[in-house]
Amino acid sequence: MQAIARLIINIWTPDDYRRFLKIATRSGPGRIARTAFWPPPPYFRQYPCKGGHTTKRVFLGGILPSAVALVLLLVGGCGSKNDAITQAEKKDAVNGVPVPSLAETKAIAKEGFIFGLPIVMYYTSAYELFVDPTSSQFKAPIGRLTNEARVFTPKDTAVITPNSDTPYSLMEIDLRAEPTVISLPAVPKPRYYSVQLTDANTFNYGYMGSRTTGTAPGDYMIVGPDWKGETPAHIKQVFHSTTPFSAVIFRTQLFNAADMPNVVKIQAGYKVQPLSKYLKQPAPAAPPAIDYLKVNAEIAKKEFWQVLDFALPYIPPSPEEAAIRAKLASIGIGPGKKFDMKGLSVEHKAAMLLGMKEGDDAVDKYIASGGAVINGWNVGSFFGDRAFYNGDWLKRAAAAKGGIFGNSAIEAMYPLTRVLPSGETLDGSKHNYTLTFAKDGLPPVNAFWSVTMYDGKTQFLINNPINRYLINSPMLPGLKKNADGSLTLYIQKDSPGKAKESNWLPAPDGTIYLVTRLYWPKETPPSILPPGEGTWKPPAVVQVQ
Repeated sequence: MQAIARLIINIWTPDDYRRFLKIATRSGPGRIARTAFWPPPPYFRQYPCKGGHTTKRVFLGGILPSAVALVLLLVGGCGSKNDAITQAEKKDAVNGVPVPSLAETKAIAKEGFIFGLPIVMYYTSAYELFVDPTSSQFKAPIGRLTNEARVFTPKDTAVITPNSDTPYSLMEIDLRAEPTVISLPAVPKPRYYSVQLTDANTFNYGYMGSRTTGTAPGDYMIVGPDWKGETPAHIKQVFHSTTPFSAVIFRTQLFNAADMPNVVKIQAGYKVQPLSKYLKQPAPAAPPAIDYLKVNAEIAKKEFWQVLDFALPYIPPSPEEAAIRAKLASIGIGPGKKFDMKGLSVEHKAAMLLGMKEGDDAVDKYIASGGAVINGWNVGSFFGDRAFYNGDWLKRAAAAKGGIFGNSAIEAMYPLTRVLPSGETLDGSKHNYTLTFAKDGLPPVNAFWSVTMYDGKTQFLINNPINRYLINSPMLPGLKKNADGSLTLYIQKDSPGKAKESNWLPAPDGTIYLVTRLYWPKETPPSILPPGEGTWKPPAVVQVQ
């Protein structure tokens, strides 16, 4: 095919999207009505097809104005009706299933984006952390535990909104051939630790640690969705993953810099091994090797559907997924189908793009308003197990985009804000701010609390002259309190001066994203629980005049 390819990148306004969809839908699935686009608007051009006898109007470019920033380079070429959606339509029509129209395709893309976002984010994070040794974020191969004798810094970008309170121990386990056994050492009080189990559905399906299993040592088993075996003696508890792959996330509290050797000693006591090795028995046959789809954050943005298409076969379907899986299959996405955005007709590209944009907007809206808004903070419960979500894919997508691998509310609460109580965006390039806790108003926890600063655009930790990314309760002895016993934190990009620098939380030179963490929140008043209804409320961020 001989075609002229040019790229004009522009951000569509809502009117642009509505206009194109209205006209494209009116013109039918096979073409764009010529009269509707004459003269052609700026984002369409006519180009010669092979032989120079016909022309085709081409959508040249578009950028989703969202955090996912899905950049789709839709360039010139003569249309093909062999794309994934068209082929799926033909097959489904043969099978007696109604053919999705362009409007239906758009609706499916919206719903599919919301459903698939956590799956794509999980796969991307797991690939960078445990599969690709060339990744700057690589930790260890699947099946091997890696201990971090440090807290996270701005260099850690595999997971958005990372916790910098606790050194991590991380791994990905493969449960296809056999279960995995986790052996934990004694972790004396008052040190807090937790072991979070999150499967590829981003369901938090189990916890070990201070809150759940206590301070004593013990052995615990994790099984995959197809396991039917017996529970060996000495196993205290069995956890069931809904997917054959799962992340295991250890958090071990660090009291101060001098405490790191003690954390390292505890981490050395964490042991993870296959069941056969635990029982000193021969290992079962190895599962089939996987030819992993290469992905990173940028690839996931540009090739979202291809990544979802690859990941779905490793996500066993559940009854609550039946409807969305059927819809995705109708447009060529899912197990046994191969999706290629580049092969779509211009009409289908636009319908998919519009649906993804609407889906992403819905996720952002939920993040902003999905919980109770208290003094400008969004206080809600976004993370949980399969029963917690119960098919609410929008809530699950908001949790992943807000901070994938977050804890369930009973383990940790995350009041978050980007705004003042008035709704004005927090911006370190324009203003200084304060956050003041009353004398008896510190976050009520059984473990500890923190307030962490993130870049408002990337949701990553920020570089700053004192390498401070948070202020937490273990720092209280070094913080200065006001005469009335209250505690004020200074939130600004420049130092507030030596006298106040102990309480300085450095801000970015731009928009701000603040997250307060309450680890093992108290359940009796004053408490932040139930989420959004508790008797303790986070104080408002105040703009310095």
